[in-house]
Amino acid sequence: GCDQKLLSFVASLSPRRIVYVSCNPDTLARDVAILKPLGYETDKVQPVDMFPATGHVESVVSLTRGFDVDMRR
Repeated sequence: GCDQKLLSFVASLSPRRIVYVSCNPDTLARDVAILKPLGYETDKVQPVDMFPATGHVESVVSLTRGFDVDMRR
């Protein structure tokens, strides 16, 4: 997971797309929820089994900027 300050900073740069890779669904859900009011919508989600001998699955999420948000709030 990422610190909320980092997510706010990244969003303030206004990238058109953010690609987020996570191994923890709980922090992924939390961070996507933080990015949503900052103008980012989940576009695509792809699970990736990088460690097939374990129960761990990475999630790769593409978030795109859906609307302009005043980042000075």
